[in-house]
Amino acid sequence: MSGLAGRRVLVTGARGTFGRHLCAALTGAGARVAGLDLHPDEDGPVPVLGCDLTDPAAVPAAVAAAVDRLGGLDLLVNNAGVGGPAPAELAPDEVVRRQLEVNLLAAWRTTAAALPALEAARGRVVFVASRMAVLPLPLAAAYGVSKRAVVAYADALRHEVGTHVGVSVVYPSMVASPIHDSTAEAGLSLSGVSRLEPVEGVVAAILRAATARRAPRDVATTARGRLELALARHAPALADRLVRRTVAGRIAAGDLDAAPLAAGMVRRHREGRR
Repeated sequence: MSGLAGRRVLVTGARGTFGRHLCAALTGAGARVAGLDLHPDEDGPVPVLGCDLTDPAAVPAAVAAAVDRLGGLDLLVNNAGVGGPAPAELAPDEVVRRQLEVNLLAAWRTTAAALPALEAARGRVVFVASRMAVLPLPLAAAYGVSKRAVVAYADALRHEVGTHVGVSVVYPSMVASPIHDSTAEAGLSLSGVSRLEPVEGVVAAILRAATARRAPRDVATTARGRLELALARHAPALADRLVRRTVAGRIAAGDLDAAPLAAGMVRRHREGRR
């Protein structure tokens, strides 16, 4: 893809589903790429430095090492993320804390560490959020909250540094990935609620954001995603009704009967139908 040759790129979560495909696409387009991940691999085609992004003391040094290896920085892709079930009616636990730490605070501290290099290069930051940032689903409150907070952080960052650094947010829907394993194991599969899309489409959207003449504010990954983003922003009450109808259909079909975390919601729906 034009516009990527020779650009120096740092990708967080580089050994995850999106990260691996993204690094391959970037290097294939001629970019110089380094990664940060909890699981390092410095000898692969893309050097991935080990870093716990939830450790405030570790991130600045890891980012500095990656920037030094690249000789500067033109693009940061905040891709690292975790998921998991978290009903809004229950008190926050370790699952909630970790999603906020990885999905929001890790992206915040990584961006802060990378900004001097990005500003010097008049570079860009791309945040990988989620459709759930604007179209939330029940029983996954921590994920939706953390991804919506990422969007709010990107908006504030754009106002502060947008004269020198482009800031974009990409909104994938559901991609087949281990990030959904714990949710499925809890009996809360997103099947029938969120439509699967190919990882290649997510990668293509990130590359579009990175190479556009001007950094786009928000980037959907599919035509359906563009419609959902518009619906959530301009007709939120209608979007809520569509989600409620879909969830009610799943409950009526008994899809959540075996999920203890959904017991309260299932009970209330069935009481309401009497």
